[in-house]
Amino acid sequence: MTPTILIAEDEPAIADTVAYALRAEGHAAEHVLLGGAVVPRVQAGGIDLVMLDIGLPDMSGFDVCRALRAFSDVPVIFLTAREAEIDRVLGLELGADDYVVKPFSPRELVARVRARLRHRVQATQARWQRSGAFELDREGLRLRYRGHLLDLTRYEYRLIEALLARPGAVFSRPQLMDRVWADALESTDRTVDTHIKTLRAKLRAVGGGDPIQTHRGLGYSLDVDG
Repeated sequence: MTPTILIAEDEPAIADTVAYALRAEGHAAEHVLLGGAVVPRVQAGGIDLVMLDIGLPDMSGFDVCRALRAFSDVPVIFLTAREAEIDRVLGLELGADDYVVKPFSPRELVARVRARLRHRVQATQARWQRSGAFELDREGLRLRYRGHLLDLTRYEYRLIEALLARPGAVFSRPQLMDRVWADALESTDRTVDTHIKTLRAKLRAVGGGDPIQTHRGLGYSLDVDG
């Protein structure tokens, strides 16, 4: 998939130069003039890196970076005429990934973009653990099934995590209760059945089959390739 770079820069000549260099490298590039346009665009999705000028007309690039870091880990590269050490330090402390001072070499800038995108891919791959059609991010408490991110409740996530611990193994209801609902003293065995039902519905909703297998009188198992 082609990475998309968002360029926040109020000088059209610089933005055009950067966009041309990025597109020549095979990236897609979008340009906005104002800092206030950055957060809504990133929230809309599809942005892989933000190139951010500090001296934007409506607000500081520092403030834009701070707002981005409140909800996103998208890589940020500051592109600015400010070369003072204090500005560099502040930018990095706010969560920027790199800091490039104008005038700059378009070739070097593209190389920095490439490095940041590669690092992000590697970090994402390390975070997600694949098991068949499932991908689990234990740190972020997230689950993908056949490439789709599922919207799960806390107990739905913990239930699928327990089944994924030993794919194909049969877990009895008491075993699942111990692993998933140990902190919910008023729960019963029927709680397991109810959550299995809602999990199955969510898996089917993204075009999957029925990877959760029922073993009558025994419990449940997970077919990770189902």
